[in-house]
Amino acid sequence: MVEVRSHAGTLRPVNLVLGDWVDAERDRIVATLCDWLRIPSISAHPERAADVRRSAQFAAGLLRDAGLERVEVLETAAGGGLPSVYGEHLGAGPGAPTVLVYGHHDVQPVDPLEEWTSPPFEPVLAGGELRGRGAIDDKGQTMFQVEAVRGLLAAGHLPVNVKFLLEGEEEVGSPNFEALLEAERERLACDVVVVSDTDMWAPEVPSVCVGMRGLIAYGVSLRTAPVDLHSGLFGGAVPNPAHLIARMVAALHDAEGRVAVPGFYDDVRPLTEAEEASLREIPVDEAAWMEMAGVRRLEGEAGRSLLERIWTRPTCDVVGIAVGYAGAGVKTIVPAHGRFTATFRLVPDQSPDVVGAAFEAWVGEQVPEGVDVEVTRMGGVAPALTPVDHPAMTALCQAVERVWGKAPLFTRIGGSGPEEALGRILAAPVLYLGVALPDDRFHAPNERMVMDQFWKGLLAAGELYGELGRRG
Repeated sequence: MVEVRSHAGTLRPVNLVLGDWVDAERDRIVATLCDWLRIPSISAHPERAADVRRSAQFAAGLLRDAGLERVEVLETAAGGGLPSVYGEHLGAGPGAPTVLVYGHHDVQPVDPLEEWTSPPFEPVLAGGELRGRGAIDDKGQTMFQVEAVRGLLAAGHLPVNVKFLLEGEEEVGSPNFEALLEAERERLACDVVVVSDTDMWAPEVPSVCVGMRGLIAYGVSLRTAPVDLHSGLFGGAVPNPAHLIARMVAALHDAEGRVAVPGFYDDVRPLTEAEEASLREIPVDEAAWMEMAGVRRLEGEAGRSLLERIWTRPTCDVVGIAVGYAGAGVKTIVPAHGRFTATFRLVPDQSPDVVGAAFEAWVGEQVPEGVDVEVTRMGGVAPALTPVDHPAMTALCQAVERVWGKAPLFTRIGGSGPEEALGRILAAPVLYLGVALPDDRFHAPNERMVMDQFWKGLLAAGELYGELGRRG
């Protein structure tokens, strides 16, 4: 058990120190988190930019109140970016390791509003869970990291140097974040990055994420004529973009559910024996998983398990199609224009640039002569992976085991974020201390934080800092 020295000079286990402190601070912590959740910091909505900035100021106040110094709101791009927040406490000294905690304070849009059981920015605590937009993604998970630092400082000993970087554009693809990391590389220098924006398999099955998939997205637009044409006068003799798009979308996958873009799987890194063994140990109830998702059948790459499909294999999904008339009644036209959007989730060692170039070439081959096509790439995030045998990963596993009472399993996250850039630019391993549960409704109505997970996450953060400090 990692121990810290109290003000009185006695040694106490980290989770007991923080446990006693949390018992006294519990109501304040929840009330403060609720105040933060009331700020509608939706980065995707330009009209909410002022609210994102208000959230950044609130986060800066949290860091100052926790005892951090040099707290600053960082502008991420001249004249248009949304701010990140930085703070540091370097009191452990130059001989102690430095931990950079990453989180984000922006949130997803709330649509469809009618499916919320309570207003999304009026948080409700009931039945052991806190509901509200941002409760789990990512204000709640950021909050337990801040409070762990506050508690250890209050106890008189934080065994590591800590830096916080809280982004304001994660939910719109972090368009300015990599440039911020490059500009602030010296100030952000650290020995390890800790991210709390991931999940666990189940409350009774603790797990730690070891990687996240990368992401690229493309918009593909087709134009066959200057204007819509009368289907009685022109139908059957002119190209129809609805038909063309349907064929292209269908051709993206073969009969085995594999992505049909040439070379798509060429660079996929196989799983290690330890990762394969951990996947086999995770108790998967496919019926329960389908019920959680609200679907009645599974699809995907043939010969791959459910966990492989959502975590460790690359995918392509068409996320939107817009073509022709879809209103009430019938409009007898051959549409002149249509578009679709496709996203690709990537795994180590796939490159967004390589996959993107292959897709662009594939699109060119699908479009017949006489049809105008425009292909627009929208962002690109590389996959991230931390080796399971890295010493910092061992420290994280020990911290989680002390709090949950059993060794965690290794998982990956099917989603994507700026973690690859964090690890690459700062030249540090990335650890994922996330406590979300699969049914916490990320990005959906009635988003929640299970508070038992929150309090355990706070204790585990303290244990991790203690373990990293002991290892030096």
